Amino acid sequence: MRIAQLARLELLRKNRDEAKVQACLTAITNAADAKDGNLLELAIDAARARASLGEISDAMEKVFGRHQAVIRMINNVYSSEYANMDDIEKVRALTDEFAEIEGRRPRILIAKMGQDGHDRGAKVVATAYADMGFDVDMGPLFQTPEETARQAVENDVHVVGMSSLAAGHKTLLPQLMEELKKLEREDIMVTVGGVIPQADYEYLYAHGAAAIFGPGTRLPEAATLMMQKLLKHNG
Repeated sequence: MRIAQLARLELLRKNRDEAKVQACLTAITNAADAKDGNLLELAIDAARARASLGEISDAMEKVFGRHQAVIRMINNVYSSEYANMDDIEKVRALTDEFAEIEGRRPRILIAKMGQDGHDRGAKVVATAYADMGFDVDMGPLFQTPEETARQAVENDVHVVGMSSLAAGHKTLLPQLMEELKKLEREDIMVTVGGVIPQADYEYLYAHGAAAIFGPGTRLPEAATLMMQKLLKHNG
């Protein structure tokens, strides 16, 4: 599918007036910067000139930037609603043990890569992990594997929890592992969560996934498994 899409984009670019396309994209950027003009109308003009959706978005992103998820952590908001406190306390004991050994709390980056366009579930996961003793970072929507790896390294996380809801896991996970390798941080553990067919699990494990959490996974169970692997991973 991805190869076919790339081929169509290549064909699109070969059969258009490139100067006209660039002029349309520049007009979008200038209008965004000046806060003047109708961006929808300019985007339609660019599309008629055969600019891709990505190019139109990039033209606006030069001025507006990219959406950055804001996580508002409220202590005990998850645990206060969870029925079995023993599960929560078990995770907290593990994160405390890790902090005592490592000198800092386990740090996880929740990453929304690919074309998954919402972050509500990721925010729930992030808040729950914070409540269970993790330090939590969250990447922006539509993050690339390269951007995710860079953020993971810059923030010196122990785990990347990548979320997949748009069937990109078999492409995105190997790319993320390759980017971490380029940055010489293959020690960062990567877990995968989301709507993932059982038939793909073996492929993901073979390409570096430390754990996979499908729909219906209880977060304390996921966190417990993650901490057990992390403690073993760090010796």
